[in-house]
Amino acid sequence: MKNMKKDKTETYRLQVSAETKNLGIVRDFIRRLAKEAGFDKEKIEQIELAVDEACTNVIKHAYRYDASKMIDLRIRIDRKKITISVIDYGGGFDLAKIKQPDISHNVKNAKAGGLGIHLMKKLMDEVQFHIEPGKKTEVRLIKFRSKP
Repeated sequence: MKNMKKDKTETYRLQVSAETKNLGIVRDFIRRLAKEAGFDKEKIEQIELAVDEACTNVIKHAYRYDASKMIDLRIRIDRKKITISVIDYGGGFDLAKIKQPDISHNVKNAKAGGLGIHLMKKLMDEVQFHIEPGKKTEVRLIKFRSKP
């Protein structure tokens, strides 16, 4: 994969049940693909953490820890970027109602959580949300090989 032809696109898919124990499988899969694609260690760690946050949000919020539900990951790698789609079939959410977290308040009060979307946006070059209420939610995480 490191010597990708000019217009070559690699695609991959992974489905796991919505259990926190499967986050390690997801991280290993993403790490291996990003490494094979030629991303450096720092970018690999950023990608891995962003995907972990997206999957954790699905487990907690979309599926409310219902392990019978599935998380669908679709990965596209081309010569410019890696795109990871994290897809769930939960109820969806209203992106406009997600508040910017007060990080200093969270730290001062030792409050965990509430930083998932914020972290994803800080770690990735682009984060896109495609929400079909009651049907599916797709969080698209994009990291360019070099800044666009």
